[in-house]
Amino acid sequence: MPTTPDPPRWARWAAYAVPLLVLPSGIWRLALGAGVPVGFTGELGRLYAAPGWITPYVVALTVAAEAAALLTLGLVRPWGEVVPARVPRFGGRPVPTWCVVGAAAFGVAALTAIAVPTVALWNGPENMGDPDAPQGLAGAVMTACYAPLLAWPPLLAAVTVAYWRRRRAAR
Repeated sequence: MPTTPDPPRWARWAAYAVPLLVLPSGIWRLALGAGVPVGFTGELGRLYAAPGWITPYVVALTVAAEAAALLTLGLVRPWGEVVPARVPRFGGRPVPTWCVVGAAAFGVAALTAIAVPTVALWNGPENMGDPDAPQGLAGAVMTACYAPLLAWPPLLAAVTVAYWRRRRAAR
């Protein structure tokens, strides 16, 4: 198998930035799930009261989001090109480029469809204007925690293109 060139420095930085960009929203959600008053009042305050259904939901959502963000590292690390040797039956086999690029491209599309409406619409005037939604400092903190998610799709897209180019160059 030909040697794959090292990823560009900017791609490594971008890949490592993604999990860090996802972290603030996860911390905010975990605070909500732990019962920290994050600014919801009235009907929304009762709906999102912890402990309750919200706690396992936000823990699962946070773990899933951070795990998905960490998968971006596979685009710049060896385990994104060759299955690690410790994996039974598949260890040492090359990971098909089309499989990784296809999954990452699907991720870009899904994240764009999720992140943009979540940040732009939920934090928009219709929702943040709701008297039960976080207002003032609490609203600004929530927005600041979710705003970095807008960088996730373009960073993943750029790192995916860099991955595809590197793997193509190795053929």
